[in-house]
Amino acid sequence: MIDSTLDQPGAGSVPDEVLMKDISRRRHDALTELYGRHSKRLRATIDGVVHEEAEADDVLQEIFLQVWEEASRYSPKAGKPLGWMVTIARRRAIDRLRRRQAYCRARDRYEKRVIQDSQTPRRDASRTLVLNDLHHFLKKSIRALPQLQREAVELAFFSGLSHREIAAATQAPLGTVKTRLELGLQKLTHALRPLRHKV
Repeated sequence: MIDSTLDQPGAGSVPDEVLMKDISRRRHDALTELYGRHSKRLRATIDGVVHEEAEADDVLQEIFLQVWEEASRYSPKAGKPLGWMVTIARRRAIDRLRRRQAYCRARDRYEKRVIQDSQTPRRDASRTLVLNDLHHFLKKSIRALPQLQREAVELAFFSGLSHREIAAATQAPLGTVKTRLELGLQKLTHALRPLRHKV
């Protein structure tokens, strides 16, 4: 994790544009200073979209990793570095939220249809068959995940545990748990796309 060492740039601080040039030359101290200047502003932007603290932390780190990787592509003609980073923050936060929502919507639609089916005894036989197929598909998609990712997803979405509770239950570092969840959700979101028009 990047440590924040400076809250705000002082009067003698170099401009952000200079820091970007230094970052493009792989100077870690420049990235640290940029983080110190703008992490609070970027975190506020993220928090406006992603409301879970652990996920917001992840997005903030992803932003500065992207800055590190793409600093050489930045051009002052495109605007101030902060504006560029705010754009990245919004895009990444929205992407993270959409991935989680896509999975949750597919799961919720499936569960709703199963409940409705159980409460209506005279369902059409073909409809019941479709629901059974979807149930099998959902279980198969979850089983197809690597064991540790599957465990994290099941604990988060079916047992309702927080990231920290999962870390305690599995005796894994918090960062590792978040990575497993992220990878698992990406795979499930892709796998569950066929459910969109079936449930």
